[in-house]
Amino acid sequence: MLIVGGLIGWLAGAILGKDVPGGIIGNIIAGLIGSAIGSKLLGTWGPVLGGVPILPTLIGAIVLILMASFILKMVKKTFNEG
Repeated sequence: MLIVGGLIGWLAGAILGKDVPGGIIGNIIAGLIGSAIGSKLLGTWGPVLGGVPILPTLIGAIVLILMASFILKMVKKTFNEG
């Protein structure tokens, strides 16, 4: 499950063209949290690998990375202004 989480986090970052902070550990965390988000919002449909539904997990990881990127951008902007 950790390997699949890492791959999903890496793939989501590659699709968005953004690096996930924390390298491999960040990819695993993004994949696992993305799995939880995607499964809660979208269910457990599609192909399953290592007990992880791939499509909802990937969508959840993409949403998570977009939200994290937005928050980090806002924090940097706030600190650069002050």
